[in-house]
Amino acid sequence: MNIHTDMSRLQDFNELLLNAVGDGIYGFDCDGCVTFSNPAAKRLTGWKEEDLRGQNSHDLMHHSHPDGSHYHKEDCPIYAAARTGEVTKVTDEVFWRKDGSSFPVEYVSTPLIEKDESGNDKIVGAVVVFRDITERVIAQQELDQAHQHVLLLQEKLKAENLYLQQEIKSAHNFSEIIGNHKCLIKALVEVEQVAPTDATVLIKGESGTGKELIAHAIHDRSPRQGRPMIKVNCAAIPENLVESELFGHEKGAFTGAVKTRQGRFELANGGTLFLDEVAELPLETQTKLLRVLQEKEFERVGGSEVIKADVRIIAASHRDLQQLVDEGKFRIDLYYRLNVFPLFLPPLRDRSEDIPLLVDKFVSRANERFARNLEGVSESSMERLVKYAWPGNIRELQNVIDRAVILSKGRLLEVPPGLLPENVHFEVTPRDGEGGSAQVVREEDLRPLQEVETEHIERVVRACNGKISGDNGAAMKLAMHPNTLRSRMAKLGIKTRL
Repeated sequence: MNIHTDMSRLQDFNELLLNAVGDGIYGFDCDGCVTFSNPAAKRLTGWKEEDLRGQNSHDLMHHSHPDGSHYHKEDCPIYAAARTGEVTKVTDEVFWRKDGSSFPVEYVSTPLIEKDESGNDKIVGAVVVFRDITERVIAQQELDQAHQHVLLLQEKLKAENLYLQQEIKSAHNFSEIIGNHKCLIKALVEVEQVAPTDATVLIKGESGTGKELIAHAIHDRSPRQGRPMIKVNCAAIPENLVESELFGHEKGAFTGAVKTRQGRFELANGGTLFLDEVAELPLETQTKLLRVLQEKEFERVGGSEVIKADVRIIAASHRDLQQLVDEGKFRIDLYYRLNVFPLFLPPLRDRSEDIPLLVDKFVSRANERFARNLEGVSESSMERLVKYAWPGNIRELQNVIDRAVILSKGRLLEVPPGLLPENVHFEVTPRDGEGGSAQVVREEDLRPLQEVETEHIERVVRACNGKISGDNGAAMKLAMHPNTLRSRMAKLGIKTRL
């Protein structure tokens, strides 16, 4: 066997190797013209070797970026190997098939070097080994989509957790419903009846009577107890942000919408949405709320995607919704949607026999919070507490007890005279065998509500030196949103600075 035979066999063997490789292989001269291609290259691109031989490969297979924009030959990494003699690896480009379609590839372009007559290295071309990474790209896209879905769920969970943390921080007035008055007992019986159902509940009663606590009791006894109860104070949201708060918004939906935000309906999906002070919703928002209740779906502000809403609604208001309907300030169809199962909570002045029970509970809790050790309430203070009319109801009672615990110096709780205005006391008189009823003893106090409200707001604003919002502002003292207070002051003709 001579040397020519050995070389021929070696060449045949090398050709077998190249033909057996699963990756595509192209050989190029220094001008970028194809000098060789293996069967895998033909299978991957559809270009036969006779179609390519002597042709500029870049113009045929590498002319455009993945987005279809033109790929200049001078920028091609494949030719960089033939120009600089450096190995180039690329993982994020595409090759174009003969039929005009493309597929993602990764490739390595290696310079071909031989010795010239002087023994110096000379670049004579390059060889490119490439592979189709379509499956990898699809898998990565699916992974990215799954990752985005996880991020979305994390954002939702974070929003839910943040909401629940805020709920925990703003602890409820009391952890259990206390009292023996028959109206309260009737309400609790109705809670047990309606909680297991999915019926919409409308809780009626004055501010501070415990409407939110009743809403929690309904949710905690319902099949939805494993999901959050999301609260919305409709009176505390600026009118131009109500829909965003309820339904969420898309990024760029309005000035300041720097990212997509989920609304309270989305956060409450599968759970309960508590619409406190629902009477304060603008009429336009009432219309959209009605649609959600009817069709159980909505769109975010600025969006078109329809989002399903599996939410139980519990609404509450201290105002007479029927009267608002008669005045044209509340939609009658929404009223009937909300008033499926009405619950009424009596004011504290109508259940004065429950005041000693509440006082004992609040004193006990205040002892723990303020590291005090009061053993009870003085007889004179309890008499004063029972006779007081409590316009702020249970919330006001708790606040008074907290302040009195802090101020008391002996073993018994003492309520200083300044904590309870004398002109708001009442005497308890029987009424048809029912409990006590509030009868204000000062006739001069029977004035129009607007006059009393104006005087009270002016007094509080003056005490706060005209400060409306922020810590120790009038809004905080009055338990109102600053915008709501400003609107009320404008309506009553009260100036900011008095």
